[in-house]
Amino acid sequence: MTDLTLRPWRDEDAAAILAAFATPDMARQADRPVESRDEAASWISRRTAERAAGSAYAFAVVDGAGTVLGHAAVGAVNHVHGIGWVSYWTTPDAQGKGVATYACKAVTRWAFDDLGLFRLELGHRTNNPASCRVAEAAGFTVEGLQRQKLAYDGVRYDVELHARLATDPG
Repeated sequence: MTDLTLRPWRDEDAAAILAAFATPDMARQADRPVESRDEAASWISRRTAERAAGSAYAFAVVDGAGTVLGHAAVGAVNHVHGIGWVSYWTTPDAQGKGVATYACKAVTRWAFDDLGLFRLELGHRTNNPASCRVAEAAGFTVEGLQRQKLAYDGVRYDVELHARLATDPG
């Protein structure tokens, strides 16, 4: 896809958030339920507060028409050590179209260039090969396996850890 950009989340994006978290996989991964417009607005408010605190920076991924296609963020920002945690997701209609790869690359470049971070990490469940392809396409190197790190619906999942340094090529 072309004409993609990152921009901070806005209050008017609540409907897009609500739709994104309506899928079972996204609902399981939410830090809190997002099942109403008010809960979607609260999700956006938390992202805005994190940005103001300098602890996390979340972006909507939008196309040229302003349609929300996904999300990219740098969270768990530690300015002392220059590190952060990258995350991304796409809406169901945007999956498999390069949106997540664009988002991961763009938020990574932003974190290095604008935030001045040195090391970025990300992780994905080992049963999510699409997320692994995104991480690798964005220049993240596999660093190891975190055994049974995540739990969804009573099932524990291994997580593959990736990292990228500001000095890495690409």
